[in-house]
Amino acid sequence: MLQKIAAFIDKNNLLQRSGTVIVALSGGADSVSLLDILIKLQYKCVAAHCNFQLRAEESQRDEQFVRQLCSRKDITLFVKKFETEQFSRAKNISIEMAARELRYRWFEQLLVQTNAQAIAVAHHNDDNIETFLLNIIRGTGLKGLCGISARNGNVVRPLLNISRTDIENYVKVNRLDFVTDSTNFENNFKRNKIRNEVLPLMQTLNPSVRNTILEEINIFKGIYKTYENAVENIKNQTVEIENNTVKIHIDKLLEQKNPTDILFEIVKNYGFNFTQTENIIAAVSSTSGKTFYSEKHKLITDRKFIFIKEKELNKDENKYLIHSDCEEIINPIYLKFKKYIKENDFIVIKNKNTIQIDYDKITFPLELRKWKTGDCFYPFGMKTRQKLSDFFINNKLSVLDKNDVWLLVCGEKIVWIVGLRADNRFRIDKKTQKILEISLL
Repeated sequence: MLQKIAAFIDKNNLLQRSGTVIVALSGGADSVSLLDILIKLQYKCVAAHCNFQLRAEESQRDEQFVRQLCSRKDITLFVKKFETEQFSRAKNISIEMAARELRYRWFEQLLVQTNAQAIAVAHHNDDNIETFLLNIIRGTGLKGLCGISARNGNVVRPLLNISRTDIENYVKVNRLDFVTDSTNFENNFKRNKIRNEVLPLMQTLNPSVRNTILEEINIFKGIYKTYENAVENIKNQTVEIENNTVKIHIDKLLEQKNPTDILFEIVKNYGFNFTQTENIIAAVSSTSGKTFYSEKHKLITDRKFIFIKEKELNKDENKYLIHSDCEEIINPIYLKFKKYIKENDFIVIKNKNTIQIDYDKITFPLELRKWKTGDCFYPFGMKTRQKLSDFFINNKLSVLDKNDVWLLVCGEKIVWIVGLRADNRFRIDKKTQKILEISLL
């Protein structure tokens, strides 16, 4: 089995003979075998153990076991305790997802700290099969049918070509001690349910179902490479990234034979699912200005483009007070404030990024906020009121542009649509004595 694993490592260029390997060591049979195998293959190893503190005394038992194991083998060990449940609640994600995020975030930090070449994890082909079935249940598209890759960035999986049975035999033959996670036998988690119930049921229909699934994974990997190249070419023609905003050309997207599939390949990386993608295509074909949300991003349809950008703060948080002694603010936008006495040789600045208003016509604090439906103002030079929505249409602002607009407000009155137009009610006149000059930098 050692030769088989060594050949797999070399074939997939997972590890070099020089350089340290961080082995993710839980204390279970899989990770204990991985550490033992890599040591026998003469790789320089250190170990990393995550204590997620989810199983009370059992979590402490695992940590103690790993410490003793590494001490016997003279292996440097790094241990990290995580407040997993607290992190799960704060991020509003499952315990499984929280543990995964904490684990790999720490591993990346360790990689820098130790200057290691890679992080080795003990996934084997049974994990690959379970992931394949999980992805079918979750609906992750064609890529999800490719299962687990032997390498994902700095994470490598040297045991991906052997089975759980192979590992059990290896542990038995080599008389390796290990600990057992009691939650592996509970069906509260989807993966456990697949392992303990779904796969055994599938084997009653096809005793060779595990091999069949592994063969299918290899077929899908080949198909996906061809598909990925084709999609990448279409993305290059269809997608632009400008100021951290993704812009998708609607006309170019709709020219494709399968626009929904192409759009999904683009938006899935920002947390949008296939059902949302279908709804986005429907919105593009009917009306503009519709907004869709994923966990961290929002997607907005416009006449010519689909925009994707990170979510903003909640509306209640999206308000900033500016007091009379303020000289500048840098968040959320950079504004400078200058007060001075009007003189006979006063010079008007004609620049959309600077306004000069009558200081005595305003009351502090001013407020910087986003615009909302129903907002109106008196455009500079005009005596009639205009809705902001009409102003935006007249100035041909896209949906995304409108969402980026900030208003400087005095009470209920708009002083300035920042960078676009001042309000006529605060203009300088013959009676003006003091001036407030505000510049957008």
